[in-house]
Amino acid sequence: MAAALGIIAAPPKDGLRRAIPMFLDEVKIQVASGRGGDGVVHFRREKYVPRGGPDGGDGGRGGDVVFEADQHLSSLAPFRRQRHFRAEDGRPGEGGRRSGAGGDDMVIHVPAGTLLRAADSGDLLADLTEPGERVVLLEGGRGGKGNARFASSRNQTPRMAEKGEPGRERWLVLELRLIADVGIVGVPNAGKSTLLAAVTNARPKIAEYPFTTLTPNLGVAELPDGDTLVLADIPGIIEGAHQGTGLGFAFLRHIQRTRAIIHLLDGMAEDPVADLTQINSEMALYDERLSRLPQVVAVSKMDLAPAMDRWPQLEAKLAEMGMEAVPISAVSHQGLADLLWRVRQASQQQPEPEAEPDELPVYRPRQPSQAFRVARDPDGVLRVSGEGVERSAAMTYWEYRESVRRFQKLLVRIGVEDALRQAGIEEGDSVRIGEYELEWQE
Repeated sequence: MAAALGIIAAPPKDGLRRAIPMFLDEVKIQVASGRGGDGVVHFRREKYVPRGGPDGGDGGRGGDVVFEADQHLSSLAPFRRQRHFRAEDGRPGEGGRRSGAGGDDMVIHVPAGTLLRAADSGDLLADLTEPGERVVLLEGGRGGKGNARFASSRNQTPRMAEKGEPGRERWLVLELRLIADVGIVGVPNAGKSTLLAAVTNARPKIAEYPFTTLTPNLGVAELPDGDTLVLADIPGIIEGAHQGTGLGFAFLRHIQRTRAIIHLLDGMAEDPVADLTQINSEMALYDERLSRLPQVVAVSKMDLAPAMDRWPQLEAKLAEMGMEAVPISAVSHQGLADLLWRVRQASQQQPEPEAEPDELPVYRPRQPSQAFRVARDPDGVLRVSGEGVERSAAMTYWEYRESVRRFQKLLVRIGVEDALRQAGIEEGDSVRIGEYELEWQE
């Protein structure tokens, strides 16, 4: 009987590699790029030079927010302790045309396989799949211009400058999808964690009760020829998982990057074939592409007499469905070598998973829009809202008359002045733009 089941010796200890624990697969964070440094109004002051020209320097650029895939990280657990990230602001300019120093970038390290999504819309912004891959998600504000930049033949002593451009803020959802060659799926307590521990040196939590594994685990198995397979132990999938029941979304998403599946059936279960059908249905309902992944069916707990007695009947049922199963025992290492060889062949026949068009990095920094809207606040004061006009107001030195006139010309150019007149503004009325409140004068 033992020969018929293909019992083999346990794989050597030196054939085991590292284990990669998983703790958290989705987290919401806030990121902000740095504000640009202010430009300065300054004139050359030097002995025997009574009329030194303008020499105010530009402010430094604010730091960017950069995400980088780090091969040394395997989970999003560090983001439990820190949820807010801000890049450094740029330094102000100085006299002598000296520009301020730029702010340091905020480089946020995430595990390979992390997707970055906009928290408000759910849009995919970037997908970091390779270690070392980087994406600049938010650019820092540019430094304000010093008065030396505004000198001309008509205005040789400009008393105006720009404040630094404000940084940008955004709430993001980081979503981790395991990058594994093979996903191990099955109903709760089918023996997935025990199998992973048997073929790799992963040490997942193992117990006799269902839902022992609450987070996926990764392990690396080495075959006798030196080839390796990265296996992911996916926590038990239950009925309704495709709708999120029982953390279904958190579990099923990890299968999407795999190239093959080990479908583990419990040899001691009342109806293993029904379990097989249920899990396949849940995966297909969640993502139809999962139904096209090659599967290797394995029946566990073959070291127990009841499971061995039921094996011939189960094997016949699976054969009627066109499936060939591998009887295994993670405890005695029965059939494990055969299982790994089969799943390696299945994964090699499957091409590398291609990202769908909407799963490619799509984020592109853009210039602030000059579109605006004029409406009245609850207290009756007119407010001008718009990304471009609000940022321009924030970059204006209101204490310098020439800077104020420059901002007024902008309002005329983009049509704000006409819109305010159409809204019925009168002499002495207040206008709010961003955090500033201005008085209208004809």
